[in-house]
Amino acid sequence: MEAGRAWSAAGYPLRRMGDRMSITPLAEVGITVSQETLPESQLKLSIEVPAQRVDQTYERVLQRLSKRVKIGGFRPGKAPRALLEARIGEPALREEVIDALIPPVVSEVIREQGIESVDRPNVEVTELERGKPASLVAIVTVWPDIRLADLDSIRVERLVSTVDDTLVEERIAELCAEHAEIEPVEREIRTGDIVIGDLTVSVDGEEVPEEARPALELEVSEGVLVPELLAALPSRREGDLVEVPVQMPEDHVNEKLKSKAAMLHVKVTGVKERRVPELSDELAQQLSNSEQETAQEFRIALREQMLERAARLDELNFERSVLKAVVDSSEVTVPKALIERELDRQIDELKHKLQHRGLRMDRYLEYRKQSLAEYRAEEAPVASDRLKVDMVLEAAGKELAIQPTEDDVTEYLRSESAKDPESNGEDIAKLEKNEVARDYFRHRLTRLRILEALVARVGAEPLADSGSQVEAKEEVQIAE
Repeated sequence: MEAGRAWSAAGYPLRRMGDRMSITPLAEVGITVSQETLPESQLKLSIEVPAQRVDQTYERVLQRLSKRVKIGGFRPGKAPRALLEARIGEPALREEVIDALIPPVVSEVIREQGIESVDRPNVEVTELERGKPASLVAIVTVWPDIRLADLDSIRVERLVSTVDDTLVEERIAELCAEHAEIEPVEREIRTGDIVIGDLTVSVDGEEVPEEARPALELEVSEGVLVPELLAALPSRREGDLVEVPVQMPEDHVNEKLKSKAAMLHVKVTGVKERRVPELSDELAQQLSNSEQETAQEFRIALREQMLERAARLDELNFERSVLKAVVDSSEVTVPKALIERELDRQIDELKHKLQHRGLRMDRYLEYRKQSLAEYRAEEAPVASDRLKVDMVLEAAGKELAIQPTEDDVTEYLRSESAKDPESNGEDIAKLEKNEVARDYFRHRLTRLRILEALVARVGAEPLADSGSQVEAKEEVQIAE
C-alpha cells in the first residue's frame, strides 16, 4: 500500500457535488469511480482500473526498461523477459507501473467528473497486480461551495465628510509651518524649540561612549522627544546640564543598554526658535506654484481641493464597506489546502523581495523572533481572509454576469500601460499579444467591474454629520 503518494490534477471546470455519493462509470476507458463528499471541502474518489489497462501499463513499462537496463550477454531490449524482471525486482517494477498508470488515471477521473481540485490529490493504491483490476483511493480538496449574500438586502452607511473654515485654517497652518524659519535665540527653552546639545548616556555611573552624540539637534515636541527630556528641557537655558533617568527598551540595538536603567545627560549649547510665517499673498503664490495670486484665492482653492479629496476618500471608504458587508454576509469555508498554498505563494514573494534588498529569509525571521512555522501560523488568518474575499468576488462576478470582452481588456491594458512614463507604443503592442499580461489585466478589470457593480447594487444610508469634519481632515491628510 503506497499511502500519501500525490500527483497534480487541477484546473478543470467546476461541478459542485453537494452532500451525496455518486457512482459514474467512465465507460469509454473502463474505469469506474465512486465519489463521496468529506468535510473540509474534500472528495473521496474510489477508483477501479480494468485489468487490461493494468497489464498494458506493465507491458509498456517493461518495454521501456528493457532498453535502459543492462544485462550481460544481451543487447538492449533483447534480454528474456523473466531475466529482465528478475534484474529489476518486483518492488521497483511496481513503483514504475504506479508512476506510469496512476497520475493519468487520476487526471482522467478529475477531468471527466468535472471536479476542480485546488491542491494535489493524495492517492493511496490499495491493489495493483497483473491480471487483476487496480484499486486506489484519491482524496481531493475541491473549490468550496459559496453562498453569496443577498445583495439586494445589504445596506451600508455612506460617510459624507464636510470641510469647514476650521479645517481649512488648520491645513493652512500646517503648510505655513513647513516654510518656518529656524533662528537662534537667547532665552529659555520653550516647547517647539530646537535645542542644540551634547548628549551622553551612562549606566550605573559609567558612560557608554558609543552612544555619545555631540551637537545633536533635539526638537522639543511631543512624539519627537522622549517624554523625560520633553518634561525637563523647557525653561532651561544655554549652558545648563539637563540629566534625566530613563528605562531603556529590551530591544535596544546596544547590548549594554537593553532593559537597563540609564541616565541621559544633555549639555545645552544653543537654542533655536521655529518662526512660522503668516499666509501672505507672496506665500500663497509659492504654495500654489503661482496658480493663485492672493491668500484669499489660495484659501478658496484649498477648500475645493480638500472637498474633492474628502469626496474621493468617502467613495473609497464606501467601496471598502460594501465589499466587507458582502463578504461578511456570505458563507464560505476556505479549505486548509488552499490556505497553505496561499502561504507558500506569500512566502515565495517575500523571499523575492528580501533578496532584492540583499536580505535572507532566515535573517528576517530571526529579526521577528519567529520560526517559519510560527510565521505561517500568524499569517494563516490573514491569508484565509484574503482568499475569502477573492472567492466572494468571483461568485459575485458570476451572479452579476461580469465578463469583460477582449476589446475591453485591450482598451484597459492600453490605458493602464500609458500611465507609465517609460512605456511606448512598441512596448504596449507587445503587451497586447502577451497572454500572461492579458490575463493579468483581465483579472484586474474584472475585479474592478465587480466592485463597481456591487457598489451600484448595494443600498446606501447617509451618515449624520456628527464627527464627519474631523474624519475628513484626517483622511485628507492621509491622502496627501
